[in-house]
Amino acid sequence: MASLSASNHVARVLSVANQLAEVDASSRIENSWRRCLINHKLDPARLGPPQTLTEAEIRHVAEPMEETIRLLTPELDDLARVLRDAGYCVNLADANATMLFSRLPGEADARMFMDWKIYTGSNFAETFEGTNGLGTCLAEQKPILVHRDEHFRAQWHMFSCAVAPLFDQAGHLAGAVNITSCREDLERAAHQLALAVTMEATRRMEGAIFREHFRNAWIATVPGDGGSGLLAYDDDRRIVGACRSARALLGLTDGLIASGIDLARYIKHDHTRNADEIVELRRADGRPLGQSHVSPPLRARSAPLRHDAPVDRFDALHRLAGRDPGMVKSVKRLKSIGDHNLPVLLHGETGVGKDVFARAVHAASNRARNNYVALNCSAMPESLIDAELFGYEAGAFTGARRDGSKGLIVQADGGTLFLDEIGDMPIALQTRLLRVLENREVWPLGALKPVAVDIRLISATHRDLGRMAEEGAFRADLYFRLRGMEVHLPALRDRADRDDIISKIAREEAPNCRLSPEAWARLSAYPYPGNMRQLRHVLRLAGCTAEDGVITDADLDLPPFGGRTVETDLATAERATIIEALRKHSGRVTEAARSLKLSRATLYRKIKQLKIETAR
Repeated sequence: MASLSASNHVARVLSVANQLAEVDASSRIENSWRRCLINHKLDPARLGPPQTLTEAEIRHVAEPMEETIRLLTPELDDLARVLRDAGYCVNLADANATMLFSRLPGEADARMFMDWKIYTGSNFAETFEGTNGLGTCLAEQKPILVHRDEHFRAQWHMFSCAVAPLFDQAGHLAGAVNITSCREDLERAAHQLALAVTMEATRRMEGAIFREHFRNAWIATVPGDGGSGLLAYDDDRRIVGACRSARALLGLTDGLIASGIDLARYIKHDHTRNADEIVELRRADGRPLGQSHVSPPLRARSAPLRHDAPVDRFDALHRLAGRDPGMVKSVKRLKSIGDHNLPVLLHGETGVGKDVFARAVHAASNRARNNYVALNCSAMPESLIDAELFGYEAGAFTGARRDGSKGLIVQADGGTLFLDEIGDMPIALQTRLLRVLENREVWPLGALKPVAVDIRLISATHRDLGRMAEEGAFRADLYFRLRGMEVHLPALRDRADRDDIISKIAREEAPNCRLSPEAWARLSAYPYPGNMRQLRHVLRLAGCTAEDGVITDADLDLPPFGGRTVETDLATAERATIIEALRKHSGRVTEAARSLKLSRATLYRKIKQLKIETAR
């Protein structure tokens, strides 16, 4: 729709009510306009901000979704980073269209959203605000793009919204993921692409919700033309859960699931699907059945499932280590400490996968059946970290919840607490955290007595905490308490198995595409300042834009990475050559030196100079 003046737009909206018989039923925008006029009795010319909750009201409304928000925050943050430069804000809303999580773009664009109250606490239900991305998506339970003049209220014409509904583990509507831009230079086609990226991110969020809910069950993937679905079943192969797409693919209902129907028997009598199509059977924590990475097809399992087959609890860590000598060495050291409650400090650049590695450490421990609780210290406002981390009693401060809050440390009791970007934790809170580690007890705000806790602490940072401790910017005593074992996670550009990683992530993020030789060459040579996260985003976007299933160089959004010189390029090339030689010879320096035509002493000197880790 072309841009219209406010008065012309109002006239057009009002005309829809008088053309019920002539309106194309496939026009979702005009059908929504009709609902707004006839059912909701709304005025398209009305001015004013959306309904916005107070902080206390937000806490009350957000409480049922607290765990969901915490679980989805990493994926929402990733989506915000991908779309930030295009001026999009990212919101997670509940099923009533109240925004409960917001990430704003750069300062120039963020001001517009703040002025118009498009942030946490605002409600954009279609019944209040008329046709808009968030409200209309939830009303129809379908993804939608509402572009500028397609909004019902004329005052929202400067915005374009792309929204995907979010469904829980039982296929019920849980909320929606909304992205909104106020950029006038972005055409509708650009927003359609952003919608595709948002839909894919939402699909992963639904998978995370499903796997978390059924974390003690077995998980099966059900392939379909529009994407795969997830099934959960118990040790007796009785179906205990199915996501929305799996229900549609297999014709499952709540009644069938509640009856405890046998998975293999149900598939056998379902003529729409072969049993051997459902093959990826894993625990929700990622551990495979038995020793294999993918179990045999269901039709090969006439005998009962064996429970005596050994399961390598370090499988996820081994897969993350790949064939990189430094990572292999780190995993070997982690295995050597076993289940000793030794704190682990992860160090690495932004985007190397510190949270993923921390989850794998938790899954490999004797605490795997208990909670894994994560907090990003840089993403949480300083004023809220205290209450979130240590908890508080009822009435501890204005706006506190009626029943108080346990806090993340208490929630992690018996399990693992992961503190990401610990270097950004305020000094005052560092002191409180040190007391927790020393005394193994927490004093919630307003509490009269402490709460005993048993946690394993994993922390992570991209900062040099040792130097910060020397300069007084980080408590030295806390630093040494955190550094029970320090693990360095190398940048993607420094990994000896970088090509393996690129191939693996390409299969995960663009499973229906192949890489052209030119695209592969560029991916292999790029330095990836954003590391694994950047690679995933690049391949995810490329998978959406590729034509005929072939990712070309033009599909790769890889911006120039400045600051490089001839010397640094030569050093990078030399480092990569040495790492590859060490990999080929399984870390044996003598054989690697011989293949490089260097003396062993020279190679050792270069290994030290270029900071190359070797497996021992």
